[in-house]
Amino acid sequence: MIFETGRLILRPWQETDAEDLYKYASSPEVGPEAGWPVHKSVQNSRAIIKNILAVPETYAVCLKEDNLAIGSIGLMTGEKSNLGIAGNECEIGYWIGVPFWGQGLIPEAVREMLRHAFEDLGLKRAWCGYFEGNEKSKRVQEKCGFKYQYTIKDVPWPLLHDVKTLHVTCITKDEWRELIGK
Repeated sequence: MIFETGRLILRPWQETDAEDLYKYASSPEVGPEAGWPVHKSVQNSRAIIKNILAVPETYAVCLKEDNLAIGSIGLMTGEKSNLGIAGNECEIGYWIGVPFWGQGLIPEAVREMLRHAFEDLGLKRAWCGYFEGNEKSKRVQEKCGFKYQYTIKDVPWPLLHDVKTLHVTCITKDEWRELIGK
């Protein structure tokens, strides 16, 4: 599937996106904040596209003007989520390259994923999380109507050989409808 918003195209990842992915995922300001290691090479990014990103419900975030990948967003339903959620619920994950921070692009993408989750997929609840200190991600979730639910401390995070504190937020389909005026 391909989705369009005012400024964005959300489309499936392709191996040809490897150079663009590497350009943004090689920044130490991006991956570790989102829970994954900095990409080490274009080949590393290509392998991540093939093995991780090229799955259903994971999309490259692209500007309409050039359709080049500048970030990623995805839905993990039911058991695909790490949060132990029901089959009719999803978790939303996202990130965007540093040059695009502060422009409202990820909230725009998250709003479209919420629409897709609730209207197209008929899901009942969407979950999201952010690590302690990731104020940008926290702010995205607040802007999109997610409400704080709980905190998990001392979460082992093997990808980064670290232990983190995770804050979990949620929005229900009814809360989303109320938010958008439906």
